[in-house]
Amino acid sequence: MELIASEPLIADPVDMEIDELGRLYVVEMHGYPLDVSGTGKIKLLSDTDGDGVMDKSVVFADSLILPTGILRWKNGILVTDPPHVLYFEDTNGDGRADKKEVVLTGFARSNPQHNFNSPRYGFDNWIYVGHEPAVTTVLYAEEFGDQGSEIRFPAAPEGPVLPVNAGGRSIRFHPDKQELELLASRTQFGHTFSNWGDRFLVNNNNHVIHEVIPARYLDQNRYFPVANATQSISDHGNAAEVYPITDNPEHQLLTDIGVMTSACGITAYQGGIFPEPYDKVIFTAEPVSNLLHADVVEPQGATFVARRLLQNKEFLASRDAWFRPVNMYIGPDGALYVVDYYRQIIEHPEWMDDEVVASGALYNGTDKGRIYRISPKGSQPLDWSMNMDLGNSSTGKLVAMLASDNIWWRRNAQRLLVDRGGDEATAYLEKLLDNASPAVGRFHALWTLHGLGELKPEMIEKAMRDSEAGVRRTAVMLTELYPQYKKRWKRTLFGMHGDPDPKVRHQLLLTLAGYGGDEVSGVRRELLLKDLEDDWVQVGTLVAPIAQHRDLLAHVLEVYDPERPAFDPLVRKLASMEMQAKGFSETVPLLEKILVADRVDGWEGPLLLGFADGLKSSVSGNGDWLRLMDPMVKAVFDHPSLTVRRAAVQLLQTRPWPGDRSAEKDIGRAVDMALDRERDVEARVVALNFLELPTVREEDREELKKLMGPGEPVPVQTALLKILSRQPATEYAAYLMANWQMFSPEVRNVAVQTLLVSRERMGLLLDGIEYGPIQPGHVGWMNSVRLMNQSDETLRNRSRRLLSFEKGERKEVIEDYRVALELKGDPRKGLEVYQENCAVCHKMTDKLGYAFGPDLASLRNRRYENILGDILDPNMSIADGYDLWSVELNSGENFQGIISSETPSAINLANAGGQEVTIARKDIKNLQALDVSAMPAGLENNINHQQMADLLEFIKRTNLD
Repeated sequence: MELIASEPLIADPVDMEIDELGRLYVVEMHGYPLDVSGTGKIKLLSDTDGDGVMDKSVVFADSLILPTGILRWKNGILVTDPPHVLYFEDTNGDGRADKKEVVLTGFARSNPQHNFNSPRYGFDNWIYVGHEPAVTTVLYAEEFGDQGSEIRFPAAPEGPVLPVNAGGRSIRFHPDKQELELLASRTQFGHTFSNWGDRFLVNNNNHVIHEVIPARYLDQNRYFPVANATQSISDHGNAAEVYPITDNPEHQLLTDIGVMTSACGITAYQGGIFPEPYDKVIFTAEPVSNLLHADVVEPQGATFVARRLLQNKEFLASRDAWFRPVNMYIGPDGALYVVDYYRQIIEHPEWMDDEVVASGALYNGTDKGRIYRISPKGSQPLDWSMNMDLGNSSTGKLVAMLASDNIWWRRNAQRLLVDRGGDEATAYLEKLLDNASPAVGRFHALWTLHGLGELKPEMIEKAMRDSEAGVRRTAVMLTELYPQYKKRWKRTLFGMHGDPDPKVRHQLLLTLAGYGGDEVSGVRRELLLKDLEDDWVQVGTLVAPIAQHRDLLAHVLEVYDPERPAFDPLVRKLASMEMQAKGFSETVPLLEKILVADRVDGWEGPLLLGFADGLKSSVSGNGDWLRLMDPMVKAVFDHPSLTVRRAAVQLLQTRPWPGDRSAEKDIGRAVDMALDRERDVEARVVALNFLELPTVREEDREELKKLMGPGEPVPVQTALLKILSRQPATEYAAYLMANWQMFSPEVRNVAVQTLLVSRERMGLLLDGIEYGPIQPGHVGWMNSVRLMNQSDETLRNRSRRLLSFEKGERKEVIEDYRVALELKGDPRKGLEVYQENCAVCHKMTDKLGYAFGPDLASLRNRRYENILGDILDPNMSIADGYDLWSVELNSGENFQGIISSETPSAINLANAGGQEVTIARKDIKNLQALDVSAMPAGLENNINHQQMADLLEFIKRTNLD
């Protein structure tokens, strides 16, 4: 890892580009977070002495507001600077742009963390721009309240127009052709492509997302709207745990700690010089935690799965709290370049404590910035003084570069070939199609020929038979761009239904949506049933025009196999489409038949649930609805299938309960069923769900409150909460506060959700936090963020005060031990302190100790003084999920411990030393949360100042791997 550029040559870098002549452009965003006066710049750096380190800097362009990205284009560069995409060119060779054009305009200038960004040259010769909706600002509406306008080419008044701010979706465009399109999804800061054109996205707490289905397929079937065309592919979850090593990290009020919270700059490694498995690695920057995360990404059906490259540590982490990696770049040398914004504070003041904003620290580091080069050991520095001169290379050389191991050469060669135009390259490209190794050269040759207008149908047909799945999938995709040849290759496409690669089959499914007739319907059904267990295959089937689904539901019911659970969601989706397309009246006879049937084949429940889904979007005649109510209500109580019972309730919930229909008898049956502890839990929950429909009498509600006891299954309690929450806010909140201590964690979570539906209820929730019995840790992190970022100023300020409040009753002890923060600790001796005092309750990763309290490895990214406070005053901030509970059994026995897990029928109670006991809910008489931590205060009686310093150093520094 080498530092190749730093201050004073650059400052506040957020993106970079190396052009075909070997010139390094850097985007500087000085204005973040609040300055919109036009301080942004593009710097052009050079290495004049050949040592691989930049030593000269020229301002190529300035007066930018908040520039977010750069791309080499034609003889200049494209820069994203909200609200515009700008083109800059140096026409006289002095190193400074003297030509400036607005290419696109209309994007919102919202919070800088969410502005459009990262122009990237796509494999298909379009330019892709990352984008997401404008973020509503509460505190800085004057600077960032702009919601954008229609997206258009200013130079083409009659050209294409996208909705205001592109509807918050990413876009792609052709500057030359003045073509402009919405993409299927959004991304925050950054996006990247695989070798075969798969696009990966990022969000603050979701570090790797795959865009599975492109936008062009999504609007063909109005009865099957697709709300999300992406798949989160991390096998270690959203808000994945990270492993920083930072000394005294800088964390703000709404910063989640120890997990992904600022993921950005996503980059697939395609440099060709790193060893395996780096050819499958996607890097993501996490600037709040001062690190780069790495995942090995492998195919999984129609999408992918991302697994950690390294366990319990990161690819790159810094002890420097100002290290802020925000972007990456693959250079012509195959190295990974890391763009370090280098600031003290990276969060936006919208989500900060007012004191921090007022401190003047927001711009600490604005005169600094770094770019690092990461390469295998023994690599030579890149000779920047050597003119790479790809731009002046012959056509033959450019075509040869399409087969390079390095994406930088492939992408730039393709761009230059398409930009030059003409037919000189065709013969070279045809030869490359025959001989390219690696196969990715054939992939680029196909798209380059398409960009030149020289791709012939026989080339596509040949590619359909290629040995490489990525090339075959590309060929199938390319057929869509030449509809005049549909008849010619129809037979070949149909014959590909048995392709061994699931991604090829998925693309074929999508492409065949553009074909009509019974024959294509048969092929698509075969593809569907072959890969039925892949959710994206079901989606890929149903996005086709509704005409292609004629009789599909009947066929699926005919071949329905209850041993294949994937049939159920398919039946539900198809039934929803059928209800919307045909209408309620036409489905009434089938509904009646299912509701009164004595036997079931398994598909009836999913079918009714689908009808309920579709009914929400269609109109039902009042007469038909009233006629169907009796069989629906009867099915709720008497049908032999629980799935049909649930579906009957959901059908009823699609319309208000008729005011003239008596519900007294039905309510009585539902109350009796809910109270009957001998019945199946699911049946009792169905009864409670039914009671959400009619108005429940006060006496019935009081009777039902008996079900909130700790001996009741969690689903019963949470279903009841939804009924009780219909009471007036103050009455309902009073009930919750009076019984809060007996609610288990899952029940509490639902209770909190019911208090977040209005400002009045949020205020009552805050009352419970301020005056008891609710602990801040009971609210949950995301709910806390929601409260602390309310538009209502009173709620927002009160939430921030309460949810970041520390009681600190042991201030004198903590103050006495602050001397330990000044002592030099020894982690080896700290291990001894840990083993003697902490191991019985706390694990240190999976190597040491018992999992009773929080894993101490999760504290590594906290400040020393924060860890000290947690140790000496454990009641100050009880970690979510680590409340101490008292359990009284019907037998009179008593237990205490932490609820380590729970199911509808039992809880697992954990104690120090790894002791656990499982308790059936039916045996519990009383469950009470104790307002104390399971960790006792008074640890200082066993640990002196030096031992505390050693323990802190052990927690912060020890790597047990």
